[in-house]
Amino acid sequence: MQQPQQHHHHKPKPSLSGSLSWIRRSPPPSPPHRKPWGAGGGRGRYACRAVPLLVLTVYSLFTVLRIPSSSLVVNTADSERVDRREDVEAFKTHLPSNQNGLEARQETRSPASLPCSAFISGEAGGGPAKEGVLCCDRSHYRSDVCYLRGDARTDPSTSSVLLYNAPRGAAPEKVRPYTRKFEESIMRSIDEVTIVPVPADAGNGTAGEDPRDSLRRRCDVRHPPGVPAVVFSTGGYTGNVYHEFSDGLIPLFVTAERFGGEVVFVVLEYHYWWLGRYGAILERLTNYKIIDFRYDRRVHCFSEMIVGLRIHGELVVDPKLMPNGKSIKDFQALLHQGYSGKPSAPLPLPLATPARPCVDHAKAAKPKMLIFIRKQNRVILNLPHVVTACRRAGFAPHVMNLRRQTPLPVIHAALASADAMVAVHGAAVTHFLFMRPGTVLLQIVPVGLDWAAESFYGKPAQQLGLEYLEYRVAPEESSLAAEYGLNSTVVQDPSVISSQGWWEMKKVYMDRQNVTVSIKRFGELLRAAKLHLKKNATACGGKAAGASHAAVR
Repeated sequence: MQQPQQHHHHKPKPSLSGSLSWIRRSPPPSPPHRKPWGAGGGRGRYACRAVPLLVLTVYSLFTVLRIPSSSLVVNTADSERVDRREDVEAFKTHLPSNQNGLEARQETRSPASLPCSAFISGEAGGGPAKEGVLCCDRSHYRSDVCYLRGDARTDPSTSSVLLYNAPRGAAPEKVRPYTRKFEESIMRSIDEVTIVPVPADAGNGTAGEDPRDSLRRRCDVRHPPGVPAVVFSTGGYTGNVYHEFSDGLIPLFVTAERFGGEVVFVVLEYHYWWLGRYGAILERLTNYKIIDFRYDRRVHCFSEMIVGLRIHGELVVDPKLMPNGKSIKDFQALLHQGYSGKPSAPLPLPLATPARPCVDHAKAAKPKMLIFIRKQNRVILNLPHVVTACRRAGFAPHVMNLRRQTPLPVIHAALASADAMVAVHGAAVTHFLFMRPGTVLLQIVPVGLDWAAESFYGKPAQQLGLEYLEYRVAPEESSLAAEYGLNSTVVQDPSVISSQGWWEMKKVYMDRQNVTVSIKRFGELLRAAKLHLKKNATACGGKAAGASHAAVR
């Protein structure tokens, strides 16, 4: 636990050399020997020598009396204590002596001294506070998150939350609880929540307030103490499966998993289809009904509230940033529980079905490969040849044409039993989250989408334990070569278009491009995928044999 930063308003710190000058200075030199006034010069010379020695002795005694007994080694802190005696008691209040240093490090810090992120992540602990807490963490480029503790009440009529017994001097805060704050255009479409602090002396529907205001702020639903609310939006890019996971469900897991289901979700821009599609996941994150912030006109009262979602990156759960060390594998286990209806642990095979826990490809049927296809853009123009190549490489290919209404349990069942997945870069690649560790993701990357393919899907797939392979479309294999010319800047230097912004890049490379795969180059990747699966099966068989041998013994 980090130690609080104490702020002491003292006088300017004196320089070290100045504060120690009374120790370092040499004794004052004796006055020059002068010729005595009289003929009896011996006694005069003795007196001239004795007086300086006496002065030096008195000065030394005075100096020793000033030095504290513990100041055998003089340092900056000691010089400050000597020069700032008026602040000694206040100084001791915040920094105990060395013998109490351990107790000081274990001491619980006051809310005012903790960073807001410590409250949001749970590091600061929960429970009631004598004074309300209101803070916001706006340091992340992806999202703003605010934390409230005390008496928090929703006010849907004004899209606000009132915090009674708020900290003195707290100012209103405005938050758009969506995880793409770097995109101003999309953030303008997100409903804004205003957090209004109400000081302790402002009353709670008492005399002097408008009676209607008093009724509006009265609790209609008081949620149990210790059950916080997490407020977020399902607006923005919701409707695109990639964004539904990367911008919504995974950040929700990051923010709310630590509550173990004892948390209430308050949703802005609520969609009933969203609940129907992801209810199996949501019911494993909360034990309570979801609140539609816009249309539920009741005043809900909470002792704790988080407005906004924490996010670690694209399809990422960073265990170093989780209070309990959870990772993307734990999120994947939650998906398996939700869509298979079976309990699952995150390791070692969170998506392995009982009938296919470990496949020996040397003896079993051909490894199953799912090929996800697109219909409007980024279409594989020579799909029949690709399917044939997969079959000749020793796979059992299955073509999947996903539609929006395709149930997630159906997709999950197909991928949970698959050994490899092939897909052109796009939202459908997100479904690799359903695949078992050790399986293969082969992504076909059109011209101009190298960085997006690696960042959005390649690295997350590797973190999940998948073998990741890329087929990078050559310029002559892209339909853009026929439209703009093989030697055009669009085809040969996509960075020129990408530098004009995301929307321009999307319009050219995502919306207007189809691909023709080179069967020769694609076949090389298929052989690499088959070799990986064979090695993985051999290792898997070795583990199974070891376990069987141990059981016999």
